[in-house]
Amino acid sequence: MDEQRFDVWTAGAAYERYMGRWSRLVAEEFAGWLGCADGLRWLDVGCGTGVLSAVVAGRCRPRVVVGIDRSEGFVGSARTAAAVSTAVVPTAAVSTCFVVADAMSLPVRDDSCDVAVSGLTLNFLAEPAVAVAEMARGVRPGGLVAAYVWDYAGGMGFLRRFWEAAVEVEPSAAALDEGSRFSVCRPEALRAVWADAGLVDVSTVPVEVPTVFADFDDLWKPFLAGQGPAPGYVATLAPADRDRLRDVFGAAVPRRPDGSIALTARAWAVSGRKPSASR
Repeated sequence: MDEQRFDVWTAGAAYERYMGRWSRLVAEEFAGWLGCADGLRWLDVGCGTGVLSAVVAGRCRPRVVVGIDRSEGFVGSARTAAAVSTAVVPTAAVSTCFVVADAMSLPVRDDSCDVAVSGLTLNFLAEPAVAVAEMARGVRPGGLVAAYVWDYAGGMGFLRRFWEAAVEVEPSAAALDEGSRFSVCRPEALRAVWADAGLVDVSTVPVEVPTVFADFDDLWKPFLAGQGPAPGYVATLAPADRDRLRDVFGAAVPRRPDGSIALTARAWAVSGRKPSASR
């Protein structure tokens, strides 16, 4: 199978139903962990629908937030969400903009930002080390480079159960499992990438959030929207195979007495600083 053809992220609304509601929780925890000062210039690489940018704008009191993503659809969704948010809660002191660009060739000047961050993106890049080196180039000496990625191998409860069910139905689906495909989504790999980019004071922490689904439909239906590796795989199945996968998946998830499904999702966060001139 061609794994990358399933890594499709273009439609903001479908992403929100599938992963956005959980990525927002992680973004809040991540921003709190960074603990950055007010008035900084932020760069959000692989901004997607603008979840992390919105959290930064709302809680970190930045001077500027620039979000960059290669998907025109996502950038459009991010712009719309930012406009709606500003209309509801004006943030005149924050300048926010979103740009269509490649994470591996960032359209920013050297040393022009204070903080460069990336949320749930690095594993989908062909060369994540190049993207991190670009982020490091863009921050000033002493500036912060940080990111987080899902722990696909062991920390994503609903995805682990999905792929176990998929492999039971079709063993060849194992080749598409993010847990085995995305080796960068481990703390030791992230630390190595940060060190290779010349960053110092590197640290990693787990970030765990609850993923509570109202019922099995709330869990299953986002897998039908074709956004991301797992839903992209579901879209290729014949109706009978899709129904069988749904039944096997449904039998594998724990239900509470009210029919809801309570699982957890874990991400790995990493941060490091660009060496200052005195180091």
